[in-house]
Amino acid sequence: MNKLKLSKIFFYPVKSMGGVSIKTSLITDRGLQYDRRWLLVDENNVFITQRVLPGMALLSTSIKDDMIQIKHKIKNIESISFPHKIDNGKELKIKIWNDSCTALHYDNALDNWLGKTLNINCKLVFMPDTTYRLVDKNYGNKNDVVSFADGFPFMVIGQSSLNDLNKRLKTPLPINRFRPNFVFTGGEPFEEDHLKKIQIGDVIFSFVKPCARCVITTTDQETSERNKEPLLTLSSYRKVNNKIMFGQNLIHQNLGKVAVGDEVIVLEKK
Repeated sequence: MNKLKLSKIFFYPVKSMGGVSIKTSLITDRGLQYDRRWLLVDENNVFITQRVLPGMALLSTSIKDDMIQIKHKIKNIESISFPHKIDNGKELKIKIWNDSCTALHYDNALDNWLGKTLNINCKLVFMPDTTYRLVDKNYGNKNDVVSFADGFPFMVIGQSSLNDLNKRLKTPLPINRFRPNFVFTGGEPFEEDHLKKIQIGDVIFSFVKPCARCVITTTDQETSERNKEPLLTLSSYRKVNNKIMFGQNLIHQNLGKVAVGDEVIVLEKK
């Protein structure tokens, strides 16, 4: 097998908004630094994603000088900025999937901008360091925590897997349809399905479960328009127990640093 190398790193400051491509990142207790610490919630404090609001795809994010900036990709409107981390704010009990956790509400002006832009009532909230959202106990250790990601700190896809899919599609799709944290080159298509433990940089990662894909993958991240692909094609060869699998979820065993170009060292295979 040829060597596997980390080719891309992405983090998503606000869950379900645009991602940021970076060359290197610290690995914190919750995952990549800055990844999904911010979240949109509705008037009932329930999380909002592109699943129900595809227009969120049109909001790009970036970080500069410890500030997060949100811009609209199409509308000619002024951007908004706010700190990447806050320590004060009104505490709210929010709901994300089956978890209830404490988040901090930051600023009504941000809510108004987002609400007007997305045409909804919403609040922008932050996960403070004092909130510990546990990984599913069926897969993680009792102290494994995660930010506002769906369930696990990391998701990885092999570039060969995307290439294989794109050969089957009439119109090739970019990796941003799948919102991974890590992409690696080398290996066969779906090499990630056969890995159990890897090391990137000085961090060891365990593969815990395949990633079941949802309607977000059918959302064009530049236009917010939807069609049946790639789920239609993936369903023909990647369906397991009525779920369409593409990519693998990971949990890290230690803190450290990763960088594009790092070798992905296979420590254990399934």
